[in-house]
Amino acid sequence: MDATTAPSPAAGAALQRYYQFHSRIYDATRWSFLFGREDALLRAACVATPRRILEVGCGTGRNLPGLRRRFPQAHITGVDLSAQMLAIAAKKVRDDKTTLLQRSYSAPVHQDGTRFDLVLFSYALSMFNPGWEQAIDAACEDLAEGGCIAVVDFSHSRFSWFRRWMGLNHVRMEGHLWPHLNRTFIPLLDERFSAYGGIWDYGIFLGRKQA
Repeated sequence: MDATTAPSPAAGAALQRYYQFHSRIYDATRWSFLFGREDALLRAACVATPRRILEVGCGTGRNLPGLRRRFPQAHITGVDLSAQMLAIAAKKVRDDKTTLLQRSYSAPVHQDGTRFDLVLFSYALSMFNPGWEQAIDAACEDLAEGGCIAVVDFSHSRFSWFRRWMGLNHVRMEGHLWPHLNRTFIPLLDERFSAYGGIWDYGIFLGRKQA
């Protein structure tokens, strides 16, 4: 649930204010409900051996050391809108093969035709409201031919009170991500998992860029 946002200036400003505080407690608190992050990395490693990796919404850099362990030779780029989150991430990555970018993800980030072999969204897309479709399409543009996307995120909840609460935290929980991902990429994995006895579901999606 990281802070790179879609193109709306108002949404971007709201998320930046949100993370001015939450960046301080993010790593200490999110372990209790951002489930499936390690599983998503493990599954991605089973289908890809990337040379260039992009994590969209890298936040405090929680996933970056795990990506480095699994893909020691890869160049990793993390992008996030929040300067506060990236300042924390910078303390976790001290190698010359990792780059951090502060910007929104309303358009592809690759340059000079050098695209990525793996794009990761870890609890980011559900916060792109509006703009989640644009972010998925940007990821498709950022991927090299045959490249893979990995997504782990909130899916849905049958409880309206919980959906409203998550909405106050900028999260949309309507199961809206997965159909668009399936249309945009060749699905390799698309599963839902129950959290806290069914209060909500989260999902993991792996897909390959269509030729």
